[in-house]
Amino acid sequence: MKLAIIIVYVDDIILTGDHEEEPCQIKQCLAKEFEIKDLGNLKFFLGMEIARSKKGKAVSQRKYVLDLLSETGMLGCKPVETPMDSTVKLDNNDSSAPVDKERYQRLVGKLLHLAHTRLDIGFSVSVVSQFMNNPTENHMTAVDRILRCLKMILGMGLFFQRISKRNIEVFSDADWAGLVIDRRSTSGYCYFVWKNLVTWRSKKQSVVARSSAEAEFRVMAQGICEGIWLNKLLKEL
Repeated sequence: MKLAIIIVYVDDIILTGDHEEEPCQIKQCLAKEFEIKDLGNLKFFLGMEIARSKKGKAVSQRKYVLDLLSETGMLGCKPVETPMDSTVKLDNNDSSAPVDKERYQRLVGKLLHLAHTRLDIGFSVSVVSQFMNNPTENHMTAVDRILRCLKMILGMGLFFQRISKRNIEVFSDADWAGLVIDRRSTSGYCYFVWKNLVTWRSKKQSVVARSSAEAEFRVMAQGICEGIWLNKLLKEL
């Protein structure tokens, strides 16, 4: 059985498959009904840059990062190695001055999109996204630090290689009552399919865990559920 996959986002479309003829046939069918523009092999999609080599495929958002740093006037900022200061605990009861809410929301939204290829900022973006309604200078300082971290390695992203060993690996972790706001824990897990990172999550847990063990078990359960779905999807493909 031959496989063809169509990925659609508004008017941007990716065609792929395990044989070249299927995507070509789909393009011909679409061209009969709609006016389309064939851009050839995938190089750029929704701010993501795709590069190919003999070793595999790399996906990054280098231009997106540069545009974001330019927009915020931070192209010349001093880079830092970590996206968050571990000594700072952000909360809603902040005495610092309020900042422009629309600008804060816009920046965090762009960072959320950027986190699709930057696993290293996932947790930090998850934290700053919890203060969208009443952001303050301290919250904006945390956002600026994420931008400074992005400046450190502009082209960091994902790399997908073809290997013979086919298995699924999952790694999970959780803090315990790390959020000052409501003392809920944060779950984090990532899945490697055939040694390639394909899915990950950093998310606040829905209830307050009464122990670090409970927080760990909750993230394990969440991760296993996604793993079952991922395994079924791969079997269907």
